Amino acid sequence: MDGKLKLYGFNNLTKSLSFNIYDICYAKSAREQQDYIAYINEQYNSERLTNILYKLTEMIEATVLNVSKQDYEPQGASVTFLIAEKTMTRNMSGDTVVAHLDKSHVTVHTYPEYHPDTSIATFRVDIDISTCGEITPLSTLNYLLGSFDSDIITLDYRVRGFTRDVSGKKFFMDHKMTSIQEYINCELMSKYDAIDVNMYQSNIFHTKMLIKDLDLQNYLFKTDVYEVAPRTRLEITNNLRREMIEIFSGMNVY
Repeated sequence: MDGKLKLYGFNNLTKSLSFNIYDICYAKSAREQQDYIAYINEQYNSERLTNILYKLTEMIEATVLNVSKQDYEPQGASVTFLIAEKTMTRNMSGDTVVAHLDKSHVTVHTYPEYHPDTSIATFRVDIDISTCGEITPLSTLNYLLGSFDSDIITLDYRVRGFTRDVSGKKFFMDHKMTSIQEYINCELMSKYDAIDVNMYQSNIFHTKMLIKDLDLQNYLFKTDVYEVAPRTRLEITNNLRREMIEIFSGMNVY
């Protein structure tokens, strides 16, 4: 399909991008745990997440119809946007817009997790973007991934439904792609090891990314790495890497 596809009627393809990011740190003392909660509340509160989603909807040229957000105690937040393609909001009745909401939304949920036996705090952010029509969420990946500190990233993209060109021929995909990695800039990709599992005939694309370098200082809260004994530094580093590998592989390491 060279150039823009000339369609008969509305583009009925539904494009869904889902990804999880994991932000992992070490927090053993009561002070470090409090600092961790303060960090989460600053970086992942509903106001900041809402601003990120506003920027996202602007990038995909969508119109925000409704926003729902909520902060949780002691940390965590959720935000949901109902959106519509800008061209769909012109001269349309209320019924048409309501029908359109089921296929156009952006959501973000956060999941803090901590276990005292390991002193490792694992914070997960889930973002789901579902659009229909010409809107594609893939162009927002660099902005979204750059908005968070991510040790592990899991991405899923799928296209469903079909649309027709002016001659009536069905198209089950309106853009060419072989991998989600094509939409992530090279500088960002160079920081991660990545694997793909793609089902091209089903228009399903999956990518997992694991941070390559682990600088322990970035995982400690208000503690200089050289205040920690060398053996303890090695133990913490090994525990952090083990946590990352287990999440990345989806299995426990014994």
